[in-house]
Amino acid sequence: MKDTFFRSMTWLHTWVGLLVCWLLFLIFIAGTLAFFRWELNFWAKPEIHHFEQPQQRVAAQQAQITQGFAYLQQQAPKSERWNISLADERKDWLTYSYQEPREPGKRAPWQDYYVNPKTLEGVDTVRESKGGHFFYRLHFDLHYLDVRTARWLVCFASLFMLIALITGVVIHKRIFKDLFSLRTNKGVRSWLDSHNLSSVLALPFHIMITYTGLITLIFMLFPYPTMTAYDDGLRGFYADVFNFQRTEPANEPTAMVGVNTLLDQLYTKWPDADIRQVRIDHPNDRSASVRFIIDSGKAIVDRPPSITFNATTGEVIDINEVDRSVSEALYDGMIALHAARMAQPVLRWLYVLCGLAGCIMIASGAIMWAKRLHQRNKKQRPAIGLRTVDSLNLGTFMGLPLATLAFFYANRLLPMNVSERADKEILAFFLTWAAVQAWAVFKPYSWRLLNAIIAGACIGLVAINSMTTQGSLLHFIGSQQWTLLGFDLVCLFAATCFAYAAYRGNRKQRTWLGSLEELSV
Repeated sequence: MKDTFFRSMTWLHTWVGLLVCWLLFLIFIAGTLAFFRWELNFWAKPEIHHFEQPQQRVAAQQAQITQGFAYLQQQAPKSERWNISLADERKDWLTYSYQEPREPGKRAPWQDYYVNPKTLEGVDTVRESKGGHFFYRLHFDLHYLDVRTARWLVCFASLFMLIALITGVVIHKRIFKDLFSLRTNKGVRSWLDSHNLSSVLALPFHIMITYTGLITLIFMLFPYPTMTAYDDGLRGFYADVFNFQRTEPANEPTAMVGVNTLLDQLYTKWPDADIRQVRIDHPNDRSASVRFIIDSGKAIVDRPPSITFNATTGEVIDINEVDRSVSEALYDGMIALHAARMAQPVLRWLYVLCGLAGCIMIASGAIMWAKRLHQRNKKQRPAIGLRTVDSLNLGTFMGLPLATLAFFYANRLLPMNVSERADKEILAFFLTWAAVQAWAVFKPYSWRLLNAIIAGACIGLVAINSMTTQGSLLHFIGSQQWTLLGFDLVCLFAATCFAYAAYRGNRKQRTWLGSLEELSV
């Protein structure tokens, strides 16, 4: 501890932020992109860009589900699970999916069949891509790591983030005044202003998203109450509170009742039900069950209403209502807030802007720390620790945006029939990030160059998209494909920002950081 409370809090704020800032940047940028994961899924599959919604979307759902059962019965009668995912306000496509047999040591793969919800005509060949789901899972699973290890790392980083936010408020003497201060061309002072502005402007969001992120994994952090109250621990807790349990197949072939019989019961209970998904476990088995998941509308809930039937007798097994106890509603609502389940377009964009503010807050804080040390040691060559921080700053804060663009380039340029295509898109992401990080080890101050490369890559992505999908900005406007138009406009806006950053890195101040001339040698 330091000699004063203020200095102690300053020291704590600095080090809890610096130690995990690069992991936090990955979590924030992946989480921000995940807010538009369904839109990114749509962009990643040009073969379904012509799909349209029927005029009466909810009224058309019964025919879509009936056709889905017939298709799955024909294609995969012995599959362990079926799934029908219906179109909604953010999804202009319908999918019929079935699970293939699982290989030892691997997850069972799914086969998806994409259907136009308006015409009920399917597309036989759709490119394999994770799309926005990759960023959603990367946000908390970190992809290549063991899931449990990754989530523990995310938890610790989130705890450090929460401490950094609290100590930041404590040491911020002019928190409201600095909200209106952004001085440019002032070296470290400019970076401090950027850090303060991005922190204070979205402070409620930062605290909410960090705290609710911890709540999503609270039973992993503190499993002891459930282990004490339930013999099966977490498994028993989830089965009791969330009705989350897998039934085992009876291995006795049994015919299922007609799906329209189940739908009649569903519509009797919820006449205006907007069905989001239909999950079928162990079809054509005595233990078969069908769960209809209903849209929760604007309710702040993570688990939407659902009703589960015994697929062989038609009896109701379980009904999950929105009305819950106070503790259940609080827990469920926090997860929904974190994932923006209830967010309409304007609120979703606000989430994204606040997420970008979080990225700026993290990056500017780390850069400011390094620049301050450079100023204190102008006449000395940077120590290995400081040079390592400089390399990680460049490799992470420039590498992740470029890696994201590489992921989208791979989606458009990889051959359609290449094996494990989705994994190769993800590999392009990590190889690009690794390449930038390796470059940063030898050239840790080449911010201007990488800003220019990213700006060019953003413009190139718009051009590649136009050449490979026969779609341009004017075409998207004419066909009212606002999702595709928005993607291109965001790329052009990002290109403008990075190009401006590269332009500002003149010869005298040759990096985006404004590093000293001798440091770029």
